[in-house]
Amino acid sequence: MNLEVRDLGTMRYAEAWELQKEIHAAVAAGRESPHLLLVEHPPVITLGRNAGRSSLLKPESWYTEQGIDVHVIERGGDVTWHGPGQLVGYLILPVGRQVRQLFRFLEQALVEVAHSFGIEAGSDPELAGVWHGREKLCAVGLAVRNRVSFHGFALNVNSDLASFDAIVPCGITGRGVTSLARLLGEEQDMATVKDRTVAALKERFSRWPAAVGEPEASWRG
Repeated sequence: MNLEVRDLGTMRYAEAWELQKEIHAAVAAGRESPHLLLVEHPPVITLGRNAGRSSLLKPESWYTEQGIDVHVIERGGDVTWHGPGQLVGYLILPVGRQVRQLFRFLEQALVEVAHSFGIEAGSDPELAGVWHGREKLCAVGLAVRNRVSFHGFALNVNSDLASFDAIVPCGITGRGVTSLARLLGEEQDMATVKDRTVAALKERFSRWPAAVGEPEASWRG
């Protein structure tokens, strides 16, 4: 499978969402090849299909005052934060009935990225994402419409982890969040992280099978 990669740099969430929808429609219609969009967002909080307002630990007015946009979206999962220093990837490709397989393919590719930095990380059979012990390094949440996936992952690279204090990350209590910078003891070069992420995804998805059949779904593990 040929995966076209587009690096969007820094882009507001709403603008990236419009682009994602445009590319999704083109892939579903067969006018575009599968895409991976890479982006850093200004501070924003997104609430997935499983999110409740109890996952927001501040009044909504507080987020507005802090310049943090809040969006309710249709991916699987609960609430998460995006912002500078976090690598967000949107994976847009035909998936058919293989939603769970796609989720695991993506999750394992991101585990491989962590391993490439010498970090012990893995998936959790009960919880979505990539974990280092009891701390989440990378969130994963997907949706599928018209047999094509959208949304994707958020890898904490040089993220300000204090930003997660205003939410219950992914709606999970009793767990924490971490980043590559925190685990490695120094800020990481984002270009290097992007290169390793793209390489891992391209290698794994070169084996992705042709898929047919799934009308609409979301999955978060």
